[in-house]
Amino acid sequence: MTRPLLSRRRPHVHTRPLFLCRACGAKWPCQPARLVLLAMYQDDRQGLRMHLARKLLTALADQPRGDAVTLAVHFLGWLPEEN
Repeated sequence: MTRPLLSRRRPHVHTRPLFLCRACGAKWPCQPARLVLLAMYQDDRQGLRMHLARKLLTALADQPRGDAVTLAVHFLGWLPEEN
């Protein structure tokens, strides 16, 4: 089993407090970050959910006036369904 090649360019990590991607400026997790996360956690989808849930809690603390449902959908709504 081979892992996809990860970009050697600037990593798609978030900035705080707005959780925008440092590389492309999109809301984090941006599409490239999602691909990297899926590759990193390909054998541990529950771990990926936990990781993103922790990031969501941090984002909610950083943005107390943000819409919690919108943030939750953005952070977790893109994940593949469990089998």
